[in-house]
Amino acid sequence: MKTLTLNSKKQRLNIAIAVALSASTLISLPASANEKVRWKVQAVFGTHLPALGDPIKYVSEQIKEASNGNIQFKIYEPGKLVPPFGITEAVKNKQLNAGYTWLGYDQGKIPAAALFAAVPFGMEPWAYASWWYDGEGKKLAEKLYEKHNIHPVLCSVIGPETAGWFKKELKSLKDIEGLKIRFAGLGGKVMQKAGASVTVLPGGEIFPALEKGAIDASEFSMPAIDQMMGFDKIAKNNYFPGWHQTFTASHLVVNTDTWNSLTDGQRAMIDMACTAGTFRALTRGEALQGSVINGFEAKNVTARQLPDDVLDQLKSLTDEVMSEISAKDADFKEIYQSQQAFAEEYKVWKSRAYLPNKY
Repeated sequence: MKTLTLNSKKQRLNIAIAVALSASTLISLPASANEKVRWKVQAVFGTHLPALGDPIKYVSEQIKEASNGNIQFKIYEPGKLVPPFGITEAVKNKQLNAGYTWLGYDQGKIPAAALFAAVPFGMEPWAYASWWYDGEGKKLAEKLYEKHNIHPVLCSVIGPETAGWFKKELKSLKDIEGLKIRFAGLGGKVMQKAGASVTVLPGGEIFPALEKGAIDASEFSMPAIDQMMGFDKIAKNNYFPGWHQTFTASHLVVNTDTWNSLTDGQRAMIDMACTAGTFRALTRGEALQGSVINGFEAKNVTARQLPDDVLDQLKSLTDEVMSEISAKDADFKEIYQSQQAFAEEYKVWKSRAYLPNKY
């Protein structure tokens, strides 16, 4: 029988340890990938609202299927766990694992956040999505929210809102002066500069405010969504175009510690589901509006266009608002300049490639 030397014994021991560690690693990888993830996710919009609120349901379903049930979101309607406008703060403080929200509601504490939600006289939704995925958008959003222990994921983009529902016809910008109106985001700041008395209400509080006369007018979303909210029963003048919100982007906001605790594969599934949700929201939003507008006459609603001179004045006021905020907030300035540079370069393609509107 062969006698083992001390060195050969050490070699065999080292090999045995290495094999054991390798086996342990191989065994632990599937366990990590299959770890159960259960998140509480509150939505800022009712999930019955097509293209605006229901993308998070679609995203949740896709993630559950793709992960074989290992990743599941429990979706809560607005206000069920925290106030609708308190979602980001609740995620930051780990009251929620994640939330589905419109970042414009964060502008009180994070002025630059509004630029990721909607911009007056801004890009079309597909151009915004291009800036997010292929420009600097995603990187700048992550940089901005990193300071707040939040990881944002784009989960929905839809087309322009209407310019609002008004009880009385607008004949000039002077008719805005003193008007009590619900107007969110940067567009609200422009309306304030135009002389309106602006308030920001969660979606579920708008109809009662219109009905009771607490407000004279409101913007919220696209016609198909606004109709579900009942605005057409009270305010019979629906104005276009949605100058203040040429796109509406909604995001999944995740606590950074929670996001970092996921595996690469789990993060990839969430990213992919949100990318799919973004595209599906855009297509659904575009598909639903024509039939609703065609039904306005039967409901005694008039679709009206803002005159060019009013749009020109609103654009001038927008430029003032954007300059004023940029002068006070370095993040806002950096992000807005990035958007403008992207849009300017995109125009080179857009102006040549697409047919004029008359066709």
